[in-house]
Amino acid sequence: MRFSVFLVGRSMSPDDDSYVIRTLADHALEADRLGFDAVFLPDHHFTGYAPMSSDPFLFAAHLAAKTENVHYGFSVTTLPLHHPVRFAERVNLLDHLTRGKLLVGIGSGTTPEETIGFGVNFQDSKDLMEAQVELVQRLWAKKVDDEPIVFEHGPYKGAVVQRIAPAPYSERHRLMSVAMRESSTARAAKYGWPAFIPAFVPPIPASGEPSTAFQKYLDAYRTAMTSSGHSQEVIDDCMSWTTHSYQCVHVAETDEQAREELEVILAAYQDAIDREYAYNKRAEEISGVDLTAAQAPNALSEEWIRTWCLHGSPDTVAEQLGHYQKLGVGNVLMGFTNGPLTPERYALTRSSLNLFAREVMPRFRDAAPDGSER
Repeated sequence: MRFSVFLVGRSMSPDDDSYVIRTLADHALEADRLGFDAVFLPDHHFTGYAPMSSDPFLFAAHLAAKTENVHYGFSVTTLPLHHPVRFAERVNLLDHLTRGKLLVGIGSGTTPEETIGFGVNFQDSKDLMEAQVELVQRLWAKKVDDEPIVFEHGPYKGAVVQRIAPAPYSERHRLMSVAMRESSTARAAKYGWPAFIPAFVPPIPASGEPSTAFQKYLDAYRTAMTSSGHSQEVIDDCMSWTTHSYQCVHVAETDEQAREELEVILAAYQDAIDREYAYNKRAEEISGVDLTAAQAPNALSEEWIRTWCLHGSPDTVAEQLGHYQKLGVGNVLMGFTNGPLTPERYALTRSSLNLFAREVMPRFRDAAPDGSER
């Protein structure tokens, strides 16, 4: 099983931006030193959600020059907000700079506040996403002497006469998509992409095992990959990066300490999302949609914690992860820095990260896929 860190962490004011950016860079370097497999970056705008995620490609290039081993991933790039030619160029360049250690998650976006900032109609984002995927594949495949590719969809138009430069690092781009609907699962299998398996419902209460919905999505993706016609090497690579995500991970010496510290972290996180709620509604009014509930989610509720958090002693955390390993999940994406990122919060992060690397990760490095010892 692979383990990846997710560079989340909110800046609550412009004065905090520089600290959050520097601290998340340090977090990525620490993850590389401790043996994590990948660093994933979000693609978010205007809200202070990881302020460097306004250009995650630029930030990943900065980090890649300083790390030795980790892959770089994006969870996820909101493809409708990117000019397709610029996206195709940037993926190729970053793939070269990381020597092929790149995984680019893509999605249509969920936040009207972000789409309207880029002049994209929120209601058109899903259709625009499909058009972008098809066009980017054509751009990557274009040879110098092929006919020009001329396009016009959404806010984007252009014509590429020669080719995308640099050329692709390899014949295969590791894009990633959420595999929840039949169409998105089929798309991931068609192109040979790893997938994010959603877990929008909590694990089974009595045992902590993954929900039946999670198992259904994972099984459907595995079946689609098996019948896709791709080589076994491609299928194995996809399964090894197929990802289950936790928004908030906190490990401490005991379950009681981990829970107490988690509640402090989540209380600050709740303050952040409550603050953002009014701006979300304002953006929805401009966009002509009504998406958010009557109030922000309750991050301190037991259901939210069971759905999105991994917490406890090393033994408890390893037990929870073992359920997903037995199902065949290849990669676990973990937010050790979620919530407003302050020096006090980051002290908890470093303790948790180091304890996980020392006491939890080795148990899965030497284990077979079913959790038994090799």
